[in-house]
Amino acid sequence: MSENNDTINNQEEEYEKICYICRRPESKAGKMIAMPGNVYVCQDCLQKTFDTINNSGMNYDDMMKMSGMPNMGMFGNMNYQDMDIPENQKIKKKKKVKKPEEKLDLRNIPAPHEIKHMLDEYVVGQDYAKKVMSVAVYNHYKRVAAGDQADVEIEKSNMLMIGPTGSGKTYLVKTLARLLQVPLAIADATSLTEAGYIGDDIESVVSKLLAAADNDVERAEHGIIFIDEIDKIAKKKETRSRDVSGESVQQGMLKLLEGSDVEVPVGATSKNAMVPQVTVSTKNILFICGGAFPELDEIIKERLNQQSSIGFAADLKDKYDEDPNLLQQVTLEDLRNFGMIPEFLGRLPIIFSLENLTKDMLVKIMKEPRNAILKQYEKLLELDEVKLEFADDALEAIAQKAMEKKTGARALRSILEDYMLDIMYEIPKDNNIGTVVITGDYIKKTGAPVIQMRGMEIPALTQQNG
Repeated sequence: MSENNDTINNQEEEYEKICYICRRPESKAGKMIAMPGNVYVCQDCLQKTFDTINNSGMNYDDMMKMSGMPNMGMFGNMNYQDMDIPENQKIKKKKKVKKPEEKLDLRNIPAPHEIKHMLDEYVVGQDYAKKVMSVAVYNHYKRVAAGDQADVEIEKSNMLMIGPTGSGKTYLVKTLARLLQVPLAIADATSLTEAGYIGDDIESVVSKLLAAADNDVERAEHGIIFIDEIDKIAKKKETRSRDVSGESVQQGMLKLLEGSDVEVPVGATSKNAMVPQVTVSTKNILFICGGAFPELDEIIKERLNQQSSIGFAADLKDKYDEDPNLLQQVTLEDLRNFGMIPEFLGRLPIIFSLENLTKDMLVKIMKEPRNAILKQYEKLLELDEVKLEFADDALEAIAQKAMEKKTGARALRSILEDYMLDIMYEIPKDNNIGTVVITGDYIKKTGAPVIQMRGMEIPALTQQNG
């Protein structure tokens, strides 16, 4: 008998509990309530069941005497023999891997030049942006470390990052959070709406940060929230409908950016009766907002042309048309004209722009960072004991193709995947291959990669892309 009990206990530990009513596993539905006969019900379904009973006006005593009602068997004397879940429908629990404890030491914050040096190992170019972020983060965490002991109240160093798509906005923030060992939440402003409307409410971004901090409130309060696509909540021009995802979202974010106590659900992004809530202070959370701000360059151009189009020494109207880094001349007035409200911009004191990626920068992005994409392919082939090399003209050709796509560094991966497909398919066929050289001709579809067998060099791999 004891052996049977041990077997049942082991199975319970190995497999997830499934809700009898909604059939969701505990990893999705949350903690289960055990009923007689090894039946489990999730908290949501139990709450709905009690709500149904309350609204029906039936007496609890009468309800407990009843049996055989749909989804209400846990209250009667129902036969539980057929409720066991078949073996082929059981879900094994994921094994929890204990992560090493990572925590930022507020007393030993790296100096700005050290933070920038760490970023240099992963991010190519964008020196100005890296310098601004390093100083802002350093000052922010010094302010957190000082706490209420400082004689002068120091304001938060929230940032607004402007840059074209694929220039590295999200990657910079991710790298920064990883290097500083602080929790990071990335939210998309396009999904945020005014409270009471369909979509995520504004406070859901704090829920994501709490989840990233493993529900550790103290650690979450020292984290970073990155809100991407912030340009999508600009004031809508000439709209007759209620602007529930534009100016109203900017208004709703003011208290978060400045610092306030927010009630957020634990383990969920929306509040309901069955989810516990906790108070999180956003006073020491660093907010970084980023966006591509399309057509902002036209607003900047219009302002610059007005300033320089009077008198005999007036500049040509098209002087700024070919300027790739026009966004670096942005002012608060330009952002207001774009549709950002002054109160919102006032809570983002640090505004900076990222550079447009040049061909030379794209070549460096492919090969220089610690986790560069070329290094990833080299490592993959190294596992097959094959050396992968890229000729300089091949890298130039790939960078040129990426420039033509106009999606920044994102284009590099898709281009390389296309050209490496045949190579990754053919190489494992022959154990005698020692080296593969990707040439410019292969990228231009006028030749093939050079394959060096162990001891002799012959062109193999006929081109299949052309």
